[in-house]
Amino acid sequence: MDSFTGVKVFSTTLARDREQMGESITRWLAAHPELEIVEHEVRQSSDQEFHCLSITLFYRERARA
Repeated sequence: MDSFTGVKVFSTTLARDREQMGESITRWLAAHPELEIVEHEVRQSSDQEFHCLSITLFYRERARA
């Protein structure tokens, strides 16, 4: 994994929120153009009642010109 200075986690167990998670991530990325994503992880866990989806973004500040 490349070096990183921060982590942002998106996680939900609600089907409605899982459907909109991509849009939430896109909005967060657009609001933080100074950050460069260097790695990501996608995890899903389930039991008899719940399904949890987590997307973790590892980032660092972009080099300044």
